[in-house]
Amino acid sequence: MKKISTKIATFILIGIIISACNTVRRVPDGKQLLTKNEILENGKKINKEEVELQLYQKPNSSILGYRLRLNLFNIANPNPDSTYKAKFKNHPGKYERKSKWLSAKQVDRLGKSFWYHGIHDFLKKTGEPPVIIDTLRTKKSIARLKYFYFNNGFFGVKANYKLDSLKPKKAKIKYTITTGVPYFIDSLKTSIHTKVLDSMYQSKIASSYIKSGNIYKTEDFNKEKDRINTYFRNNGIYNFQPNYITYDLDTLNSNNKINVNLNINDYSFQDNDTTKTEPFKIYKISDVNIYTDYSAVNNSEIFTDSTTYNNFHLYSHTKLKYKPKSITDAVFITKGSLFADSRTVLTTRYLNNLKIFNYPTILYEVDKRDSTAQSLIAKVYLSPRKKYSVGASFDVTHSNIQDIGIAASITETIRNVFNGAETLEISARGNIGASKDLANPQNNFFNVSEYGLDLKLNIPRIWFPFTTEKIIPKSMIPSTLLSAGIATQKNIGLDKQNFTGSLSYNWNPKKNTTARFDFLNIQYVRNLNPKNYFNVYASSYNALNNIAKVYNTDLSYVDKDTGDLIIENGTNGFINDVLTGKTTLTSSNKDFTSVNSIEERRVRLSENDFILASSFTFSKTTKTDLLDNSFYLFKTKIESAGSLLTLFANAASLQKSQDGNYKIFNLEYSEYIKTEFDYIKYWDLTKEKVVAVRTFFGIAIPYGNSNNIPFSRSYFAGGSNDNRAWQPYQLGPGSSGAINDFNEANMKIALSAEFRFKIFGNLKGALFADAGNIWNVLDNVTDEKSTFKNLSNLKEIALGSGFGLRYDLNFFVIRFDLGFKTYNPANEIGKRWFNEYVFAKSVLNFGINYPF
Repeated sequence: MKKISTKIATFILIGIIISACNTVRRVPDGKQLLTKNEILENGKKINKEEVELQLYQKPNSSILGYRLRLNLFNIANPNPDSTYKAKFKNHPGKYERKSKWLSAKQVDRLGKSFWYHGIHDFLKKTGEPPVIIDTLRTKKSIARLKYFYFNNGFFGVKANYKLDSLKPKKAKIKYTITTGVPYFIDSLKTSIHTKVLDSMYQSKIASSYIKSGNIYKTEDFNKEKDRINTYFRNNGIYNFQPNYITYDLDTLNSNNKINVNLNINDYSFQDNDTTKTEPFKIYKISDVNIYTDYSAVNNSEIFTDSTTYNNFHLYSHTKLKYKPKSITDAVFITKGSLFADSRTVLTTRYLNNLKIFNYPTILYEVDKRDSTAQSLIAKVYLSPRKKYSVGASFDVTHSNIQDIGIAASITETIRNVFNGAETLEISARGNIGASKDLANPQNNFFNVSEYGLDLKLNIPRIWFPFTTEKIIPKSMIPSTLLSAGIATQKNIGLDKQNFTGSLSYNWNPKKNTTARFDFLNIQYVRNLNPKNYFNVYASSYNALNNIAKVYNTDLSYVDKDTGDLIIENGTNGFINDVLTGKTTLTSSNKDFTSVNSIEERRVRLSENDFILASSFTFSKTTKTDLLDNSFYLFKTKIESAGSLLTLFANAASLQKSQDGNYKIFNLEYSEYIKTEFDYIKYWDLTKEKVVAVRTFFGIAIPYGNSNNIPFSRSYFAGGSNDNRAWQPYQLGPGSSGAINDFNEANMKIALSAEFRFKIFGNLKGALFADAGNIWNVLDNVTDEKSTFKNLSNLKEIALGSGFGLRYDLNFFVIRFDLGFKTYNPANEIGKRWFNEYVFAKSVLNFGINYPF
């Protein structure tokens, strides 16, 4: 039965494809479907996107040559209402019969149902109507092509088109372009009426976009206008605008060369009914007035409180609620400085970043006290946000731990909490989720829960006992973040209670560059249910249980019915007997080594962690906005943990434990050095095709008080944002074959590449390849398959490849990726390549947004 239904479905699908392959099905008689645009530039075919963009009509979109959207549109019934009505006109008795067991209204409403009407609306909306050749649009394309080439220096360009009929109702358009010889810039002269402007321009002429010997490009002239305007307005020329700049182009008797004359006239203004002109002036700031509680309602009211601080004048309609320095630190317009747009922009950005005001307004007016009329009063209008506000969020999440999670939080925000523009956030959060990978004896769908409380205090400056202005000036928009939090996880591994606290400094050294220094980052992880270890880490239990069946002699350790070790008395008892020599196993035996490794891993993963770390993070990107698909992002981080505690322990002459390690609060703290490098690069191939590459390297080396890395600071491989051919924690370390339940290590290499392309509408596709692995290095793991010893271990880098579908909802992207194990280093040599390249062993990943 299953085979028959499959065949029927296949025949139906083939029938749909065949019926849809008539691409001219919806092309009216006497019209033609545009199948191709062919562009010949000086007799040669070209495929330049910037030229193709000039055409008003383009053929229907296709996927590997198949016009899917056009065929979907062709399948749709253009008039489903008429078809439904005709069904009853041809069979009059049918309507009466249906009306007997359905009401007349229900029968009429049936015509609006999905199967009769909605499916056709969906196909028409998803599909694409045929592109019918329109000669009027073709002529417009010719005009636009001429304009494009003219703007790129080809003043004598000629363009024409020819219609080639291929089949009935099908044709292609052949565009023929003869560019001629381009025009070059020969000389550049200037005619700048205001002497001060002429002097300023000549000092920066080397930066001009218009240079002798360059091909004429309209874009260069527009760039030069913007450059001159920006330079003047950042150096005191308050009244200047780009429309004061004009160009005279002389092409007569120049043999395809252009003599350019740049003109800048004097400032013109309206005085009553008369237009007057005068030379431009350089303006300085005479006063900076800050209105701290401006609104449209109190605009005309008298200010009752004011103060002056560092030449800034602050005004308030009620008692001033802010420490003057907290406001003036955000204002870069200073008394005595030249007028500059850049200072206005920076001030607006900084004030907005305080998050205690609505978007600020900055206006300038000529100071009437100055007889030379070369002074400006800067007026900064600030509209405070509400001191108290409550926010809530609800999210459906997916992570490496949870297949699906439902999270909710509520946040109370208190602004200007200490009258220094500080912002305090108090958040309570909760999450329930489902994970098939975790111990779940009761088989509940929602088997994961987490709840917590967080405090965050943001200070809009560097909070430090000494001034840092010379090292980190306020133009870098520095801030300090103090945070503390507590969270409790249930049914996640051993269940955990997590206490965190941090003091971090953030600033922007340059545009698109960020720096963060975590002066203190404290984390205390307390395992609430360590007895659950062998229930969670089933692979460790199975390995131990198999060894016990051979060497165990104590019947109290095993279940009488199954003969398996009892958790926890049996497992702990057997491990203790092996390690204390109460069994026949000796230290030279391989099984003894396995039991010892299982116990070491159990102790490490079930013990409480105390981490006191400091770190520095630096990132730089060239990305300009969300639509930029040609950029790079570099991020690096270095972290050191435990060093301060070791200095304290040595100074205080604290005693060491039996393992030779110091303890603080009866806990062996972690000590390590960790560094990471992350590089992402995008290439825009045009036509909504993008190649994206990511490389990552991270290593954490334990020393001093530790011989391993805490689980929370270690690396794992696999998952929707990593190597997508493996599940999270199921790749590595090395060639060990992921023998544990949650495989992690202290070194990681990852490389990923994606080719992204548009399918139709908001649906996009991707082909990807992910390479990488994790290893143990310079720690207490001795398994050769898991450790990295030399460069020959790079042959253990796993490779996964596959394809994905992504639906862009503008504010986020829903992503499905299907990964195949292309090279698996866990397999024996000779069976590593393509041995598991089948759908049965593929991994389907669901994710939100792009993986990198």
